Amino acid sequence: MTWVTQGILSFLAAAGFGIIFNAPRRMLFYCGFVGMTGWLIYSTFNQYSGDPMQASFLGAFTVAIVAHLFAKRFKMPMIIFSVAGIIPLVPGGMAYNAMRHIVENDYTTSISYASRAFMVSGAIAMGLVFAEVIIQLFFQSTMRRKKKK
Repeated sequence: MTWVTQGILSFLAAAGFGIIFNAPRRMLFYCGFVGMTGWLIYSTFNQYSGDPMQASFLGAFTVAIVAHLFAKRFKMPMIIFSVAGIIPLVPGGMAYNAMRHIVENDYTTSISYASRAFMVSGAIAMGLVFAEVIIQLFFQSTMRRKKKK
């Protein structure tokens, strides 16, 4: 799939979940943009490194950073952008395959899929948390500099 197609589809997925999660109508474009940005970062790094855990971490990190920037710019809660934006990164296909192989009594393969889905989910959570910590440290340091002046 081309980058343009992936970008459009991830934009539509994130914006669609923004609708499902009742994001304000005027923020749906930005929800889609956050999801598209995270997916394109994930896709790029996954293609070049071949490691979906690292790519998921970087994609989630990007989603959180862009969501924070939009939250500050539009004076909205960050969660509006990050929840819709993280949807394209969720390893639903791996989780589905794990459950399918359990039903088929192929436990060895199901454990493989389940462990990969669990690790990718953990990488997404770590990316969100690390971005939050870095943003907080950045804002605290800028506030300290403003107080000193």
